[in-house]
Amino acid sequence: MSTPATITPIFPTFEQVCQGFGSQIGMLREMAPKPTHSAEVRVARAIDTLIAETNADEAVWLESCIHCGQCTTACHFFQATGETKYAPMRKMELYRRIYQREIGPFRWWYQLITSPIKLQDLEDLQELVYDSCSECGRCTMVCPMGIDTASLVHHLRSALVAAELVPPELSALREEQRHRGTVFGASSDTLLQMVKTISEHYGVAIPVDKASAEVMVLSSAVDLVANGNGLLATAKVMNHLGVDWTVCTDGFESANFGLLSGDMTLWRQQVEPIVAAAQRIGAKTLVIAECGHAYPALRWNPMLKSEDLPFDMVFMSEYMGRMAKEGRLRLSPLKGKITFHDPCKTGRRGGAFDEPRAVLKAMDADLVELPANREYNWCCGGGAGIFLLERATRLRDESFKIKLNQVNATGASMVVVSCASCRLNFEVGRVKNHWDKEVASLVELVADHLIEPPAAATAGAHA
Repeated sequence: MSTPATITPIFPTFEQVCQGFGSQIGMLREMAPKPTHSAEVRVARAIDTLIAETNADEAVWLESCIHCGQCTTACHFFQATGETKYAPMRKMELYRRIYQREIGPFRWWYQLITSPIKLQDLEDLQELVYDSCSECGRCTMVCPMGIDTASLVHHLRSALVAAELVPPELSALREEQRHRGTVFGASSDTLLQMVKTISEHYGVAIPVDKASAEVMVLSSAVDLVANGNGLLATAKVMNHLGVDWTVCTDGFESANFGLLSGDMTLWRQQVEPIVAAAQRIGAKTLVIAECGHAYPALRWNPMLKSEDLPFDMVFMSEYMGRMAKEGRLRLSPLKGKITFHDPCKTGRRGGAFDEPRAVLKAMDADLVELPANREYNWCCGGGAGIFLLERATRLRDESFKIKLNQVNATGASMVVVSCASCRLNFEVGRVKNHWDKEVASLVELVADHLIEPPAAATAGAHA
């Protein structure tokens, strides 16, 4: 049911949320830990990490590049700047050199003709694997050799974690999540306070820590410390559907700075309590909040055997799409011409294209597709933590213009997104470019257009 007109919204607008995050991000740079090891140790640890993570797939990819340049046509950072160093194939050069010198079949030869890796080499690598790669997978899609550059970049991020070369913003959040289990201070107490606020002000119930439930829902720090509209909207949708659901205080945070930084240990540390909570309550479905990188953090976690889990993991847009296809979401029409931005992780790398469009169809939306959409969709430029990095501002701003021009070409007045990272980047781009487009969250749009089912239907649903 939609929020009654008499209720005054108490949460900040998303533009205000972006401003708040901007000030907090500035403080993160000052909080980042300093390196604690010598240059020699840091280099050795980086090399050892890459060797440990290089298996048959990685070896084949490193040996297979034919330097055809197809990946450059797909990379938003290269296309936006024209600078050759941002070509995806160039980002692999140091990895290939380490592979050839350390474990390749002709390592004895490469040790003679190539120089040893130095700390400066790793420092130079930072810009290529953190600042100018969102791991969107577009280059992989067009590579004639099937090289998964995004996966190789992630291994390089792991090496830079070992070398204590994580960008300061990501490093500070990684340390916070590793030692405190929070992101921007969002703890279980923060969750409970937000649940109380939503209940008291909006009259929307959010079941917390039920002993058993069919559906377990995740939230995110964006909802809890900056803008409760995402959690409020999610609760409205779940209650509208009449499903047996809950949020668990010991497993609620979607954000995973282990994945973003390349810290495999932290990646596991953040996933394990979520999985344990879902298993404890007997959940059949785990719904991941509108947080793009949380999708691969859970769905493709290398430490998990998803086929052995007793529950299904789906993104919020996927879940709503399923409900829409079943006719369980009753929505009023959405006025005006809109377009939809497919998040890279859930779309191109996850294949969830039809579900969000089923939701928009249920709202009878006048959807105009972007010139490049679905698997051909261009990244917004802020994924994989890039929207947090100050030094990546130029790259992020330039690559976003590709998206801006494509949205303009549709003639839509609103662009709908289903990822908080995308939304943050779109909102910042909107303000910087004095853009006249509205940026909207899919789950919040759905919550605003819910139609309460007839009393008879409601009674039948709960019978």
